[in-house]
Amino acid sequence: MKLFADTPVRRTVQVIVDLLFVAWLVLWVWIGMAVHDGTMELAGPARQTDSAATSMAEQLRDAGGRLGEAPLVGDELAVPFDKAADASDGIASAGRDTVAAVERLALLLGLSVALIPILIVSVIHLPLRWRFIREATAGAQFIDAQEDLDLFALRALANQPMRVLAKVSDDPAGAWRARDPEVVRRLAALELADVGLRPRKLPAA
Repeated sequence: MKLFADTPVRRTVQVIVDLLFVAWLVLWVWIGMAVHDGTMELAGPARQTDSAATSMAEQLRDAGGRLGEAPLVGDELAVPFDKAADASDGIASAGRDTVAAVERLALLLGLSVALIPILIVSVIHLPLRWRFIREATAGAQFIDAQEDLDLFALRALANQPMRVLAKVSDDPAGAWRARDPEVVRRLAALELADVGLRPRKLPAA
């Protein structure tokens, strides 16, 4: 698998763009985590409410239990404490629900903030890189012999603009049919350059 071009300029550009892409991913993952952590701080008061209400409910039940042991009027004295404990449990439950809601919101915000810009850039960058890797890997298998250069020269005749072909020869198709080595080399070089490759074996001019 060929990941980078043979030509120095294009290879340098590919490395820089890949590094920028990785930096972009790291940046938005960090921002997403920061948004998540910042949102989670909103759950602090709700956690404190849960903890305080739970502790209060325990203390009220403990006090009601002790008063309930009093003879004759013990049960009646314990009722208000039990009701207050139940109310505290309700407050604690509301606090826990708030914490759960904040946790879901923090996760959603963090993922949204990170994934949206990452996906936008990935949709552009990754298909282009995959296309280059696929074409360069396939093309690298056909650049070792004269016949291989003929193939790329033929592709150049089909793919390259007329103005570019005119710079190679006044009659590039005729020169290709005549197997003119210099024209074949120059035509092949045009097509190979488009996929970031250079022939490893060139015919003599």
